[in-house]
Amino acid sequence: MRRAKLLLDLLLIFLFTAVLIKPLFKAKYLDRWDSIESTFIEDGRFLSSHLPHPQWQPLWYCGTRYDYLYPPVLRYGTALLSRVYAPVKAYHVYTALLYSMGIAGVYFLVWVMSRSRGAAWLAAAASALVSPVFLVIPWRSPHFAPWRLWILVGSGEGPHMSSLALLPFALAFGWLALERRGPRFLAAAGICSALVALTNFYGATALAIFYPILVWSLWVTHRDNRIWLRAAAIPALAYGLSAFWLTPSYLRITIENMRYVSSQGNATSVALFAVAIVLYVALSLRGASGKPDRAYAVFLCGSLLFLGLNVVGYFHFNFRIMGDPHRLASELDFVMTIACAEVLRRLWNRPAPAYSRVRARSLAAMVVLFALWSAHHYVRHAWELYPPESDYRQRVEYRMSDWVAAHLPQARTFVSGSVRFWWDTWYDLAQVSGGSDQGVLNSKVFPAQWEILLGPNPELAVRWLTALGADAVIVSDKQSQEIYHDFKIPAKFAGVLPVLYDDGQGNVIYQVPRRYPSLARVVDRARFEALPPLEQTNLDLLRAYTAVVEEGPDAPTTTAWSGTDTMRVHARVAPGQSILVQVTYDPAWHAYAGGQALPVHKDRGADFSVIDAPPGEHDIAFVFEAPLENRIGWVLTWLSLAIAALLAFEFGHAGPPNDVSFV
Repeated sequence: MRRAKLLLDLLLIFLFTAVLIKPLFKAKYLDRWDSIESTFIEDGRFLSSHLPHPQWQPLWYCGTRYDYLYPPVLRYGTALLSRVYAPVKAYHVYTALLYSMGIAGVYFLVWVMSRSRGAAWLAAAASALVSPVFLVIPWRSPHFAPWRLWILVGSGEGPHMSSLALLPFALAFGWLALERRGPRFLAAAGICSALVALTNFYGATALAIFYPILVWSLWVTHRDNRIWLRAAAIPALAYGLSAFWLTPSYLRITIENMRYVSSQGNATSVALFAVAIVLYVALSLRGASGKPDRAYAVFLCGSLLFLGLNVVGYFHFNFRIMGDPHRLASELDFVMTIACAEVLRRLWNRPAPAYSRVRARSLAAMVVLFALWSAHHYVRHAWELYPPESDYRQRVEYRMSDWVAAHLPQARTFVSGSVRFWWDTWYDLAQVSGGSDQGVLNSKVFPAQWEILLGPNPELAVRWLTALGADAVIVSDKQSQEIYHDFKIPAKFAGVLPVLYDDGQGNVIYQVPRRYPSLARVVDRARFEALPPLEQTNLDLLRAYTAVVEEGPDAPTTTAWSGTDTMRVHARVAPGQSILVQVTYDPAWHAYAGGQALPVHKDRGADFSVIDAPPGEHDIAFVFEAPLENRIGWVLTWLSLAIAALLAFEFGHAGPPNDVSFV
């Protein structure tokens, strides 16, 4: 009976939330061309066109591993829904479904931890209607809409909010598993934790904060050492399920790329965080050791302490250990919401004389009424939160990509601003940069990008474009419809590069002079290997590099992509020559000609690939083969799936204890 009530309540909350965000289920191109949701829309379209799983992304950053760019769950959800809807609508439908499920997840978590149906309803309703985090951060949303919803709609943070939606399920099942409620809960906790990590990095960061607090809360209150074994099993299973993607090199690249998109942490923050840990451990040992009924309170206090320190500390005294702590404001809002629900539950159920109970319940009722009053403006305007539909064909982002797709379909183009964000939404078009600064394997992309956009010397910019194999550059000036206007000196290419297209609205496509249109060059091996690595503002190095690449042997080449993971290269090589392939080097690239493997190594100058072929004319298959770490990861993932299935079904007949029969 209690299980039926649980399922009915979850369904009702899901439907209630879905009605509140109904326009999102129908949305296509919203008038938010500055939003990073473009990255996920175009990624879903790209994946839908290249299923089941591309190993390499040839369109971004002069090439990079596909798995480096973003966790896979949302991109696969969007790609699969793209079989039914257009990719842009598929993305919005997917994120709307996850958002609605996330509010139901808040209900499930609170019911599991507090054993109170009333508190669970209150927490879920509050999550859908209000945001207590506005009390402690300086930001606000239109109509005081819930912060998580505005982050989804206004900032395009679909993966983060989808990961947050899965987080309560991971925590709830983890709680049940640690309480010895049965192996199937351990399997569910591992699966949900893996889904959180496989959806978004900041969601995984939040889970990494919450989970140790959850484990400590149950251990310190129950003092059962067997909890530690179960606590280790859940992340082990979660990692195993994620191992096909969450490789050591992915973690390394992600950490390296963070220096481009966020500031570094500081020693003061680390020391303060350590002090907070010591105080939390000491106080919980003193006040809750051996008291199981205080486990939920210990969890809430720890979560408020550490999330609050990260988020509120960031705004008020520059607290930062790593990453961008303000990105966890939605997680702090989630914790504050369930903590408020628990305080109100305790007020309502406070054991006291009748007159004191009436005062406590009156106070609780007043708080609820105030929250409802603060939500009335959002409820009245809930469907007005979404920008109107926009005709993408009238936007510069579409018009520039459409022109290049028609006239330079094989070109690698340098694009910036909102044009860059939406570049691959409609077509497979290569660019020097990418949809977001993540997963960048080529270390030369960022200094080149800075110099091209901000540097005053046009020759330096052109040399960088040539060195990175760009055929064209799109420049938008201050009068352009493009939103960010990244070019500091948009006129610096005028009279320097030939104009391919000028729309008369502030957008010009310039041609970059290259000797041959292909992405391969025959180079003199000795001269090329003598070149040092390129430096951002060293014009002499760039001149020397481009001279060897563009003014070398008179040996035309052709290149053509076959799917995403193979390039066909045709070249004639003389003694003492090599083939430079202007695709980012990775040890997983291999070259084959005439049934023989050819040596492939890294170009020290621009991080490209070099093939050492014997003299003669060659048709070379340049193939990206699945790296060993990914193959090992797939073995671990399949093994972990088998273990999860065994835990979920083999032991499923045992059933949970009577006091949690509702789950």
